[in-house]
Amino acid sequence: MKVLVVGASGRVGEELVKQLVADGREVVAGTRHTDQDFGAGVTVKNVDLLADEATLIGELRPLAVDAIYFVAGSRGKNLLQIDAFGAVKLENAAEALGIKRFIMLSSWNATSPAEWGEGLRDYNIAKFFADRWLMDNTKLDYTILQPGSLVEEPATGLVALDPTEPGKNAIPNVAAVLAALLQAENTYRRVITMHDGDVAIPDALRELKSI
Repeated sequence: MKVLVVGASGRVGEELVKQLVADGREVVAGTRHTDQDFGAGVTVKNVDLLADEATLIGELRPLAVDAIYFVAGSRGKNLLQIDAFGAVKLENAAEALGIKRFIMLSSWNATSPAEWGEGLRDYNIAKFFADRWLMDNTKLDYTILQPGSLVEEPATGLVALDPTEPGKNAIPNVAAVLAALLQAENTYRRVITMHDGDVAIPDALRELKSI
């Protein structure tokens, strides 16, 4: 499969690109940092989330990808234009181009406002808007991954999927789950929470309860 990772130069994005290449995928790294070297097997492409939807469709069409990951984020600097509406435009572009598989990196309980605290409310509002648009206004084969807090720790390959309480997430573990979701059809059109745990990622995906 040929895969586009939008937000490839971010903390999760870089790890995700490495994992996808290791899995034998052909990867297009979507990033503003087009001088970044992602290594063999990766094409770098400027994907402008600030562009209008028609322009974005035009940018994506010649890439001829089979799946899209959205792992971009403005780190609070442009939540409306990047985290919210940028994601929505990318979702719409994917649907217009017939790219059915769409995997969204979100945040813990972004689709459950009653569970939010005050600290990240604006960020959660942006993610809620992007997640709900994907769920309610597209027919894409989406998966929305909602991890808890991200930490700079080594990969363990051990996670908990669909936990009811938040926990820490080693960034390489999140990337590995995202990569494994690509062809996991039992995760299509569903929201999955996660944190580090004690179950190997392939087993955790197989054990997900049916919806």
